[in-house]
Amino acid sequence: MSDYFIYGQKEVDYLKSRDKRLGAVIEQTGHIYRRVIPDLYAALVHSIIGQQISTKAHETIWQRMNVGIGAITPQAIDAMSLEDLQKYGMTFKKAGYIKSTARKIITGEFNIDSLYSMTDEEVCTELSKLDGVGTWTAEMLMIFSMQRPNIVSYKDLAIIRGMKWLYHHKEMTKERFERYRKRYAPYGSVASLYLWKIAGGQGEVIL
Repeated sequence: MSDYFIYGQKEVDYLKSRDKRLGAVIEQTGHIYRRVIPDLYAALVHSIIGQQISTKAHETIWQRMNVGIGAITPQAIDAMSLEDLQKYGMTFKKAGYIKSTARKIITGEFNIDSLYSMTDEEVCTELSKLDGVGTWTAEMLMIFSMQRPNIVSYKDLAIIRGMKWLYHHKEMTKERFERYRKRYAPYGSVASLYLWKIAGGQGEVIL
């Protein structure tokens, strides 16, 4: 089952007080209901599928998998062939990454539940040990499954696009990005929801 990313008046009031431009967007937009996937493995599969493809293609593949497979569990994915997985529309490489992770979880080589006790940096480090998982995928998992409160991804093109539009910058250097990220802290994840919205409506994606 999916749920929504949880935030409330406290986070909104803080961001409005810290950033007038973002505050105006929050005021105009209202509350964003962004679905999350509580199950860590299913959310990781979702994030891997979403690497470097359009939102529409991502959601099409995800919906096909949910209809065709049902619950996205390590056991269900491990039992499938690469060819069967690829039929849902993902690349052969991504199918391999998803199966590799499923196998590591089943054998105990990777303890996915241990992520809950780690810091954001440790989660990124641990997940990056998996095939096909980098910083962006780890950050998406932290927002859209773990609901970590302070994630703003420099690797996310839509986040960068939203920032450039909001602050009227042609370029978004890492230094400039870090200045905004620190301004949003400790509620960067909520700021991210609005930056996605600014960039083109990604805040309304249905998972």
